[in-house]
Amino acid sequence: MDEIQVEKPDDDRSKKKTILIVSIVLVLLVLAGGLYYFLFKEKTETVLNTDSTQESKTTDQTATTIKKVWQDGGVAIAGEYADAEVVDLGPSTSSGQANYRMYYAAEPEVANFNSQIYTATSTDGVTWTAGVEIKQGATFPDVAKLSDNRFRMYYQNNQVIKSAISTDGVNFTDEPGTRIDKTEAGFTIENMAASSTILLADGTYLMVYRGLINAPYSTTEKLPNQTTQLFFYATSADGLTWQKKGLALDSRNETLLGLSDGAELLTWDDSKIRLYFWSYKGIYHTNYENGLFASVPTFDFTNNKDSNIKFAPNPPGDPTLVKIKNTWFMFYGQHTKGIYYATLQ
Repeated sequence: MDEIQVEKPDDDRSKKKTILIVSIVLVLLVLAGGLYYFLFKEKTETVLNTDSTQESKTTDQTATTIKKVWQDGGVAIAGEYADAEVVDLGPSTSSGQANYRMYYAAEPEVANFNSQIYTATSTDGVTWTAGVEIKQGATFPDVAKLSDNRFRMYYQNNQVIKSAISTDGVNFTDEPGTRIDKTEAGFTIENMAASSTILLADGTYLMVYRGLINAPYSTTEKLPNQTTQLFFYATSADGLTWQKKGLALDSRNETLLGLSDGAELLTWDDSKIRLYFWSYKGIYHTNYENGLFASVPTFDFTNNKDSNIKFAPNPPGDPTLVKIKNTWFMFYGQHTKGIYYATLQ
C-alpha cells in the first residue's frame, strides 16, 4: 500500500502568508500608481491652464495696446476754404441723430473775397450740406456753444480777436469791444488770430490763440515763413473779459521751427484737455493739465506720403476735431483745395 502524504499545517500557513504579502504589495503599487497619475495630471493641467491664462492675458494686452492711427477720408467741403470749426449740436428732436455744424472761412484766392465765413451741417461727418454765407469781415471762426444754448463766435478782425453772439448758430450779432488785443508782455505782436475756446468743468472759459511776430525763427534751416507764430492763452469767467496767462506753447525750437497755428482745444476720451495745432510737418497735439500746457508736443498726422519731410508742400492745417458715432473725426484745410477729414481707426 502506498503511503499517503499529508501536508503539514506549517507549510499551509506559510503559503497563505506569502499570498497575503504579494496581494498587499500589488494593492500598494496600484494605489501608488493612481496617486502619481492624479498628481501628475493635476500638475500638468495647472501648467497648461497657467500657460493658457498667460497666453490669454498676453493676447488681451496686445489687443488693448494696438495704437489707433489717423486714416485719411478725403474731401468734406471742396473749394478755396480753410479754418474749419465743428460744433456738436446735440441730438435732433426729429430724427434722434446727432447733428454737427461746420463753420469755415474763405481763402484769399476765392472770387470776390471779403473775409467771408460760411456754415454747413451734417449727420455723419462725411456728407455736408451746401455752405451758406453767414458773415463777412471775419476770419478764423472759433465757436463755443454756451450753457444757455446760445453760440458765441470769436473771430479775427483788424488784427485782434472779437466776438459775436447767436441764438441759432447762424445769425450772429457783433458784441461791442475787443476780446483779445495785440498786447502781450515781453513780445511785439503783429496780430492775434486762430483762437480756440473751451468751457471748463468749473465754468471757466479757456482760450488759446496765435500771436504773430514779424521776424523769422533763428535757425540754420531755410524756413518757408519769415514770421514766428506762438500760442498764448487766457481765461475768462464770462467769455467776454479775458485775463492773459502768457505763453501756452513756445514754437521756437527745432521741432516746430517757429510755427504753431490753428489752435483746437477739446476734451479727449481720458477726460484730459488736448490742444491740437499744425506746423510745417503736419498736425500735433499737447496736453493741458493743472493750468499748464506740456512743452513737448506729440506728432499725430500728415497726409503727405513721406512723413519725415520737414517742410511739406501743402501740410494739413487748422485742425478741428469732433467725435461722431464713437469715431473721432479730424477736419483740416488743404490750401486752395478745401476742407478734408481723417478718422481715428
